[in-house]
Amino acid sequence: MIPRVVTLLLAAALPLAAAPPPRQPAQAKPNILWITSEDNGPQYGAYGDSYATTPNIDKLAARGFRFRTVWSNGPVCGAARTALITGMFPEANGGEHMRSLVRLPGFIKMYPQLLREAGYYTTNNNKTDYNFLEQGTVWDESSATAHWSHRKAGQPFFAVFNIMQSHESAVRRRPHTWIHDIEKVAVPPYMPDTLETRQDWAQYYDQLSEMDRILGERLAELEAAGLADDTIVMHYGDHGASLPRSKRFPYNSGLQVGLIAYVPPKFRDLIPPELRRPGSESTRLVSFVDFAPTLLSLAGVKPPEWMHGKAFLGPHTAAPPEFLFGFRGRMDERYDLIRSVRDQRYVYIRNYMPHRPYGQHVDYMFGMPLLPVWKRMYDEGRLKPPQTFFWEPKPSEELYDLQSDKWEVHNLAGVDAHRETLARMRRALAAHEREVRDVGFMPEYELHRGFTAYERGRDPAKYDFDRVYRIAQLASDRSVPLASIRSGLTDKDPIVRYWAATGVLIRGRDAVAATSADLPRLLRDAEPGPAIVAAEAAARFGTPELRQQAIDALLEYSNASRHEEYVAVFALYSLNQVPDLSDAVKQTVKSLPAEPGVAPGRLRQRENYFPRLITAIIEGVR
Repeated sequence: MIPRVVTLLLAAALPLAAAPPPRQPAQAKPNILWITSEDNGPQYGAYGDSYATTPNIDKLAARGFRFRTVWSNGPVCGAARTALITGMFPEANGGEHMRSLVRLPGFIKMYPQLLREAGYYTTNNNKTDYNFLEQGTVWDESSATAHWSHRKAGQPFFAVFNIMQSHESAVRRRPHTWIHDIEKVAVPPYMPDTLETRQDWAQYYDQLSEMDRILGERLAELEAAGLADDTIVMHYGDHGASLPRSKRFPYNSGLQVGLIAYVPPKFRDLIPPELRRPGSESTRLVSFVDFAPTLLSLAGVKPPEWMHGKAFLGPHTAAPPEFLFGFRGRMDERYDLIRSVRDQRYVYIRNYMPHRPYGQHVDYMFGMPLLPVWKRMYDEGRLKPPQTFFWEPKPSEELYDLQSDKWEVHNLAGVDAHRETLARMRRALAAHEREVRDVGFMPEYELHRGFTAYERGRDPAKYDFDRVYRIAQLASDRSVPLASIRSGLTDKDPIVRYWAATGVLIRGRDAVAATSADLPRLLRDAEPGPAIVAAEAAARFGTPELRQQAIDALLEYSNASRHEEYVAVFALYSLNQVPDLSDAVKQTVKSLPAEPGVAPGRLRQRENYFPRLITAIIEGVR
């Protein structure tokens, strides 16, 4: 028999032994989970797309909130992520060109570094793909195994999981068993209605469903860990749809993405009152440069002044912008320069290289099955506008009314009734370009010389933006007489000379004939930019004698064993624009170095475009 005193002692001890561990204090800062996806716009049920099958995304939107109009700034992964990771417009820091790996000033930090300083455990699973070199430790983990579960006990986390199933490479993969009905595809009017077009679009929606399934698994994982009440969840795609004329192009179709967020009740003070009702929609204009300052705001950190973006959630929420801005620079081996702006209704596009067609032969892009068919139909004369536009030189300006023209095919830039709108959008874009001191007007090789592109861009002594911007505006507008830009061919500033030569190239044969006394001198210019552009103009439109001099100059600059890699890539690209090259020239091109030999390490680290361009020249593909 157990003594009474012992029984009492045991009874007193039992509740202590069975009691749960002491309750942890409530986490002061929210966890933040980003579930991102590749190459997809807002083609979700939650955004009114009845063809889409996205139940998990739709449920997230129903219990959270969505933003109606969100732009990725850049229409391709590297450009878009460059805007995301810094909170800066890549036009200001040189990060607009695909995988260019420019350098950033030391004071600019990527947002994971700033979150780490605020006590967050930061993980990325696992894509980076920024257009600049990383400095210092950016993430606590960045790999295929990176996970928020590896953090210290009680430490808030910021985690990114990137879903690849909607990427361009998955949309074009064959064989494929289509789930979405091919007959019910909405074919954009700028594309031909072919079997390949319907198959590619239907497969795009199939892959969105697969992406949605994986997103559901990530949300279930968070719920199973008991963290759903402590974690802000955000989902978005990294730019517009993976198909041509969306991805890589700064139309609304190439830049608009969905953005859906859920904020647990305990953190409801971090969102505006109008978004606290489940299923709410915000009409605020948002773009990727706003994401970094918003993350910092949610973490209780004031965004640094050098960030261009403005927080749209948290205590540091700023006034909403009136406009969103987009851009296009070099896309892999093809050069271009486009800027765009939108408000709640209109999209305005300024083409600074209107002589380059939209559908330049980007080798990777042409892997989409519909694209070779589309090009062949154009070459055979089987298409009518707007299906022909993709393969033709661009207008200098474009203006679209998204309320009546969601596919952006009716250009209103020359319509009298829209003159005031055109002027307003022009002013907005010009003000933006001046504010950020857009360095995209420099030849790309200039962005890698000496100072960082950002620092050089903000130094008037090293970059006379106002003069460069003025000549670029004049040169790229075909309605401006050649006489207005001709003096720029002998300007002391090589970037001004570069744009004046570009103006001659844009205007074609008559302009080359009118400047035949200037072009030979430019072929010997001390800087490669003016020389290469002048050489392309002379090789395409000059006399036989001038053409041969120009081709010789392009061959010289294309030699990566003697010239900087970005100079050689630019020269190869320009040589590729010259038709009817002789077999002897092609044989010389075939013998050129296929890797950079002077100042290597940037293009070669991420992407080597030399073999693509050499092959394109030999095969006559432009």
